[in-house]
Amino acid sequence: MTINVRKANQKDAVSIVKMNKALALETESITLDDQVISLGVAHCLKDSAKGSYFLAEYEGVVIGQLMFTFEWSDWRNGWIWWLQSVYVDPDFRGKGAFKSLFHHVEMLALAQLDVVAIRLYVEMHNLPAKEVYQKVGMQHAGYEVFQKSCNHQPDSKTNNS
Repeated sequence: MTINVRKANQKDAVSIVKMNKALALETESITLDDQVISLGVAHCLKDSAKGSYFLAEYEGVVIGQLMFTFEWSDWRNGWIWWLQSVYVDPDFRGKGAFKSLFHHVEMLALAQLDVVAIRLYVEMHNLPAKEVYQKVGMQHAGYEVFQKSCNHQPDSKTNNS
C-alpha cells in the first residue's frame, strides 16, 4: 500500500474539519462547534506560524492527517514541534498512514538544526494510540497536562482543542 504525504492547503479545509470532528467525538466524546472548528482550521491553513497540516493519501483519497505547532524551549535553546489533530480513517488504521505522516514530519524536523523534539499529548486511556506512538520511537515524556480555559468557548471538557 503506497501512502502519499503532502502539506495541506485551503482546498483541504472541509476534509480537515471532518477529521477533527471525528477525532474529538471518538477520543473525548465531544461534538465540536462547526463554526469554531472551521474558523480554526482556516486560520491555521492561512498562517503557517499557527501550525502546519499534513495529509496522508491513498489513491488520491485523504485517509489521515496531523498538524504540528511550535513551542520555543529556552531550556534547550530550540523548537519543540507538537503534533496535534492526529487522525487516521478507521478503515486505514494499522496500514501505515500515521507512520508515513510521522516520518514525513520527523524528516522535516531533522533537517532543521534548531528542532530539539517532537511531542504530542494523548488522552490517558487511548491505549491503541499510545502503542502506535511507541512503535515510531516516541516515549512517554513524564509530563501531565494542566489547563484552564481563558476564552468564551465551553470549558475544556466540552471543547479543549
